[in-house]
Amino acid sequence: MKASDLPLYYNAVDILERNLPDRAEKVALYSPDRTLTFQQVADEVNQVGNALRALDVRAGEMVGILTWDSAEWVTAFFGTIKIGAIALGMNTLLTPPEYDYILRDSRARVLIVHQDLLPKIEPILQDQPFLEQVIVIGNAQGSLTSFNEWIAEQPTDLGPALTHREDSATLNYSSGTTGQPKGILHAQKDLPITAALWGKNVLGLREDDRTFAVAKLFFTFGTGGNLIFPWFVGASVVLYPGSPREMDRVLEMIDRFQPTVFYNSPTGYAIILAMERFAEKYDLSSLRLCVSAGEALPAPIWQRWKEQTGLEIIDGIGSTEVYHIFISNRPGDIRPGSSGRPVPGYELKIVDEDGAEAPQGEIGNLLVSGESVALSYLHQYERSRQTFQGPWLFTGDKYYVDEDGYYWHAGRSDDMIKAGGIWVSPMEVESVLIGHAAVVECAIVGRADASDLTKPQAFVVLKAGYEGSPELEQELIQYARDQIAPYKRPRWVKFVDQLPKTATGKIQRFRLRELAEALHDEEVGAAR
Repeated sequence: MKASDLPLYYNAVDILERNLPDRAEKVALYSPDRTLTFQQVADEVNQVGNALRALDVRAGEMVGILTWDSAEWVTAFFGTIKIGAIALGMNTLLTPPEYDYILRDSRARVLIVHQDLLPKIEPILQDQPFLEQVIVIGNAQGSLTSFNEWIAEQPTDLGPALTHREDSATLNYSSGTTGQPKGILHAQKDLPITAALWGKNVLGLREDDRTFAVAKLFFTFGTGGNLIFPWFVGASVVLYPGSPREMDRVLEMIDRFQPTVFYNSPTGYAIILAMERFAEKYDLSSLRLCVSAGEALPAPIWQRWKEQTGLEIIDGIGSTEVYHIFISNRPGDIRPGSSGRPVPGYELKIVDEDGAEAPQGEIGNLLVSGESVALSYLHQYERSRQTFQGPWLFTGDKYYVDEDGYYWHAGRSDDMIKAGGIWVSPMEVESVLIGHAAVVECAIVGRADASDLTKPQAFVVLKAGYEGSPELEQELIQYARDQIAPYKRPRWVKFVDQLPKTATGKIQRFRLRELAEALHDEEVGAAR
């Protein structure tokens, strides 16, 4: 699909409403609290849209959505888009100062928030220069308005706003691994384009599917894979309001709701694999596809998942700037450890530090071009100039492509380690260490040795039943040395309870680099 295949005036609520003529009574949404048909969703969407219009919310204005994955998240999202306003899906794991920044930067006029998350917002509400109305899902106290009461008297009829296909529809803030979060706007056209290019054409979603994602709806991996893409083909979704780290509850959801497509992160799959006899305790027989994104999926995790469940994992890479996945493995065409091949509709190139295209097999910076790529970061001119380079998006990822056209992730641009004058990919070393029986997950960063030369430092999370020791440290170092070039091996191993991560599961390597620097200073001080 191309933008030109859509009408010039297009509203992405069509992704929901295209199901009404033939599937109005089909269950569109399953969750622990509510089960709704496509018609019931559409009716509530119209009520939300009418309620927003009653607050004089106009085209192009922001509406914040801060709630768990639920029917209300979905109807607020599409109700906002339908009237031509911009749906701002907000991370549920942030702090009051971070919410303050996002509300000010986005200039959201209305905030729809769950009662459990209201304490995170209350300390900053009085000083908001743009926010005018707070709608509470659940129990609304004082002058605040209850979501159910807010929409109760609104009609269920509403026509979509006459939006241009290039009008903004959504706003997401990056997870902020460094610096302030970046606001990323996407157009009405971007939602159906990505649904067709990856969800339908590559993943092969179909009407009889039922999708389920650990990734939350405020994250584009969740919004796309577990809302936009399935509804684009008439499939159903299962929403999970709980924590993405409670994998026992995740498996209970699969057992209960029997989805056919499961989206998770590499860390999530690793946590499940560390659970004893999980495939016997929970019924996973409904699953036909498992999908991974967020970070590159190490081959050992892929292999262990296949051995224990019989299911292959479809891994790919996407970004909020592109809205979703642009390099992907495919069902029946998987090279474990790689990100796969380019998704048709996107153009890719790998360049060296001077901007020249890198030879096949050499690591370079990955650039992507396509019609769903955002135009810039909101209110961040300099960062926009660095990232959005004409038709090309500088992804910040290091990649190389093999002779068969498969792309292999080598880390982020600022994660690469030069050891002994040779570049080392953290991903390569991590993939090896994860293959050890004691390791759940790990991360590699650079650390200075006694001569101030940079060498790999490993941070390792152990499986239950294993304890960190000098002997295990040396065992892991030797294990890596036996499988990769000696200069790539970690020189130190630090055992940790967990790795620092963003809300979307990406490792915050800058925090590990800070810890590695502290370990270096401690070592130098002890030697004096």
